[in-house]
Amino acid sequence: MSSYNLNEALKKKAAAKTGSGEREMHLDDVSRVKVLSPGRQVFLRFIRNRLAVFGLILLSTMFVFSFLGPVVYPYGQKQIFYKYNSQNVNYALAKENSAYTGYALEDGAPVGRSVANRMNTQIKAMEAGGRDRMLFAGDDGAFYQVDRLGENIYALGRREAEQVCRFGASTVHIGTFDAVGKKMQFSAEAPGDGFVSAASEACKGASGSFEYEGVTYSFQKAAGKKFDISAEREGFVYSGDQLGAEFEAAAEAAAASDPYFEWGGGEYAVIADAGNRAVFSLGGESVAMVYTRYVLDTFASGTRMSDSFRSRALLAAYGSGRFEADGAEYSVEDEGGALVIRDAAGSEYAEFSTFAIRRYNGEDTMEYALKNAVRAAIGEMTAAGQRSASLVFPLPRQNEVGEYAYGADGSLLYNDTELRIAQKDTGEYVLNCDQIIYMIDMYASPSLEHFLGTDGDGFDVLSRIMYGGRVSLMVGFVVVFLEILLGVILGGLAGYYGGWVDNVIMRMVDIFYCLPYLAIMIIIGSMMDAMRMDTYVRLIVMMAALGVMGWVAVARLVRGQILSLREQEYMIAAEATGIRVKDRIFRHLIPNVMPQLIVFATMGIGSVILTESTLSFLGLGVKHPLATWGTIINSVSSASAMAHYAFIWIPVGLLICLTVIAFNFVGDGLRDAYDPKSRR
Repeated sequence: MSSYNLNEALKKKAAAKTGSGEREMHLDDVSRVKVLSPGRQVFLRFIRNRLAVFGLILLSTMFVFSFLGPVVYPYGQKQIFYKYNSQNVNYALAKENSAYTGYALEDGAPVGRSVANRMNTQIKAMEAGGRDRMLFAGDDGAFYQVDRLGENIYALGRREAEQVCRFGASTVHIGTFDAVGKKMQFSAEAPGDGFVSAASEACKGASGSFEYEGVTYSFQKAAGKKFDISAEREGFVYSGDQLGAEFEAAAEAAAASDPYFEWGGGEYAVIADAGNRAVFSLGGESVAMVYTRYVLDTFASGTRMSDSFRSRALLAAYGSGRFEADGAEYSVEDEGGALVIRDAAGSEYAEFSTFAIRRYNGEDTMEYALKNAVRAAIGEMTAAGQRSASLVFPLPRQNEVGEYAYGADGSLLYNDTELRIAQKDTGEYVLNCDQIIYMIDMYASPSLEHFLGTDGDGFDVLSRIMYGGRVSLMVGFVVVFLEILLGVILGGLAGYYGGWVDNVIMRMVDIFYCLPYLAIMIIIGSMMDAMRMDTYVRLIVMMAALGVMGWVAVARLVRGQILSLREQEYMIAAEATGIRVKDRIFRHLIPNVMPQLIVFATMGIGSVILTESTLSFLGLGVKHPLATWGTIINSVSSASAMAHYAFIWIPVGLLICLTVIAFNFVGDGLRDAYDPKSRR
């Protein structure tokens, strides 16, 4: 406005206020009128835009909510909440025990681990063959014998055994030939005087065979210049003295039926080995372990029995019927298919049976009366051809926090509880009932304790939303900062230099525009899944990828502005005064593009937040348990979950919408404030 027009305006204003007692303004007062700076003019135009002001207030609220809210809110984003609740749970498991368990004697002989591990196989073979004893050689070189003591009880012991002979087709080690000294050390009877000469001529190379007096011998090179010589023989081959035809007949008869036989006042056993049979002379036996299918149930709940008690009771079951364990005397006898143990006073103490009933976690803490009731119910169910049944039995009463309730006298209180029994395809029986358990408080409805309830992991939803806002807003600002940084540098260089620099950078821009943005982000997310990348590293990679993929729009904007600004007079003057190129670009050109960049940034942050939320919702962005607005919605992504747990995803969806709208309002306000003509 010229001084003339300003003077006329001031005169008109003064004339209008003449009657109001105000003094008349003269031309001399013009010097005291302040002309507003461009920045203040932009600010005044911005605050006159009501939507822009509303967006700014809304953004300020979001920042306070996301960054200051977690400071005063008592719950963390990864804090899991629990509750006590009545729930139908698997209470116990019942099954017919088919595996044999071994119990070691305190003073028993040591048993090799491999021998103990394959005892079930040995016992099953004995049961299939109807045998009461079995002798076998262990991997540790010792001999072991399994004896059937009675129904479902077997004893494992070490047995002294010495090989007497072998019979059948067998390989016999003749001896070792020393090719240097031309000597033979025989381990069996020497075949003849000329055997050493025959061996000397034949034993060359790594292995081979030769004949001597109609018998074929094979040799194998051993250490140095020595050779092991063996031969295939039929009939009985003795390790020591020959025992005669009667012994051989007894051994052959034993091999065809019972492998044990007696001869000459001694006990022998025949063991099959690699196509031939070996006869062993047996000595003393020391019992090491007792194996059984029986499980032990005590009449007093919670009583624990040592392995020594179990093994002694099992040995006495089909023996003397009496045993001593843990400093007390007991008796055991068979009563209707179960082995009942009584104490010295004759009271029932424990019972062996093949039907195991235990708590579902494997603990033996069920009362004996309950086990008997379950056995009876399963027996009736099986007899009726049913696969399910139920019974009512008093179980310990629980209070609202899952603790057992006690009466005034300190005794445990009971409630009649329905136990439902179901037979599985594997033959096991599962018992379930309602119990109060300590469990994760999942999908709790909004309450005074949790204003927006809890999610499927027991996390407080409001706390997750606050922390999720931090991450989502941080992603938006960091990505936009990267976009502007890359776009300003490359766009500034392209706009200022032009020529081949401009061509190269603009072709890069064209290439990035042609890339499928969303598809590449999905591929990157899948690669991070395959690499099992850390959650925070994944967040950094995602922000970097979003920034690298989005800089091209900024580069084009900056390039276009600088192409027009570099021809202005002040730039010609800057070039004439010798200012460096870097300073011309970043101190004179870029600041003049800053208004457009500010508008781009404010409107682009909302778009980045939407992209991050979409990727996290698809499971390709930030991963659980780190909270973002996208991952919170992803936790209830199914249609049924969205219908039932609207209190989780609706607040998050509203916050995303309000944040994006607020950034758009602020961006529109800044655009109008920087360019008043755009409103006309």
